Amino acid sequence: MARSDLAAGLARDGVVALSEVRAGERGVVAALDGGRGLLSRMASLGFTPGAEVTVVQNFRRGPLIAQVRGARIALGRGEAGKVMVYRKSPHEVW
Repeated sequence: MARSDLAAGLARDGVVALSEVRAGERGVVAALDGGRGLLSRMASLGFTPGAEVTVVQNFRRGPLIAQVRGARIALGRGEAGKVMVYRKSPHEVW
């Protein structure tokens, strides 16, 4: 499956790019849509499938700030667009 096909397939399952999640919303990492270098970088920052993510700041341009595994991480728009997450409802408890 090509990378663009991965994003399209996940979108049908209710998965969105982290860059589309608003400040204050939470999600769970579903997949990473990138090459080996991006996968390695994201894993070292804590963005692994199953990790809970809270978006702290997202102005829809410029860097996005997310909290993952207790750390606040600033991601560029391109990086945030390749982290695919299941968006959680505000009432959903983990």
